[in-house]
Amino acid sequence: MSVGPVQYVLIAFPGSRFTGEIVPALVDLVEHATIRVIDIVFMKKDVTGAVEVFEYDALEETAAFAHLPGEAGGVLGDDDIARAAADLEPGSSAVLIVWEDTWATELAVAIRDAGGVILAGERIPRDAVEAALESVTSV
Repeated sequence: MSVGPVQYVLIAFPGSRFTGEIVPALVDLVEHATIRVIDIVFMKKDVTGAVEVFEYDALEETAAFAHLPGEAGGVLGDDDIARAAADLEPGSSAVLIVWEDTWATELAVAIRDAGGVILAGERIPRDAVEAALESVTSV
């Protein structure tokens, strides 16, 4: 089985204002074979710092995730969840998603077949990209 690059994203909702509004965008990415969700975990950190992990169907706000195509689960362990929860501010909720960038599978296979090895990669923060582009276009 060929696998594209896999990444995780921790999306926090300060004040636990999670509404599930991101679900249509995720569904669109999955249906267009842009990503494949491998695992997904929901969590809340109360004001005392206690963390609760729950399934999508435990809250009305997360029930919309039932519409996400495919099967997901079992990849993230307790240590992964604890590391993610450590970054979460008290009084917030979050969703931790692991997905495969299926759009890049063909390139990943070509790199491996050519004997190439990706040594590093990182997402560049939106603010940094916007500032860099703004400085280039204002010259």
